[in-house]
Amino acid sequence: MLIPSIDLKAGRIVQLVQGEKLALESHDVDGWIERFRGFPAVQLIDLDAAMAAGNNDALVRYIAAKLPCRVGGGVRTSARAAELIDAGATHVIVGSSLYRGARADDPPARYINLAFAQELVRKIGQARIVGAVDSKGGQVVIHGWKTALPISAVEAVRTLEPYCDEFLYTHVDREGLMQGTDIPAILAVANATARKVTAAGGITTQAEIDELDRHGVNAVVGMAIYTGLLNVNAPTE
Repeated sequence: MLIPSIDLKAGRIVQLVQGEKLALESHDVDGWIERFRGFPAVQLIDLDAAMAAGNNDALVRYIAAKLPCRVGGGVRTSARAAELIDAGATHVIVGSSLYRGARADDPPARYINLAFAQELVRKIGQARIVGAVDSKGGQVVIHGWKTALPISAVEAVRTLEPYCDEFLYTHVDREGLMQGTDIPAILAVANATARKVTAAGGITTQAEIDELDRHGVNAVVGMAIYTGLLNVNAPTE
């Protein structure tokens, strides 16, 4: 299944290369809502909230009222997760707050904030939690992909599996580059968990989407849609 993405920054829809360089922006929120109407899921990320630079709460609420959105960005407390559900999110995507620092020689589980994961489950229920696992150079990265942890995405999903109904795996090495994604890396994560896996990061072609779908993996696509390289339509009944 293809999941279109909407990234928000300063009241605009944007696409960034490697999470930093602005590649394009649009103020036509209603136009993109109409374009994505009919998709069973849309990924909505508040980049300002993720970077602790304000938020786009009003716009999140507006879009989530019109599209079935899984919302992420800056979910640092269980109260914030509950606020996003109240704002209309079908699911909440949680990233950096699921991890913590530890000694370099500690086992992988020490890098997972299990207390926060448990708190989230109590607050909004496991069925609404999508655990974000972002990987760069083979390591999980957090804090806007700037802090690397000495654990792999496979180790992360295995540890977080009891608390998340789904995982969002982003292959940061390919994010926004329009050069295709890393199918074997994605499948390694999907094979490490019984939970549903959605993949992001450089997915550019329909062939990649179809290949992931054959393995039961959803595909988040942003840049390829916004640049017109990939022309997608909502699935028909």
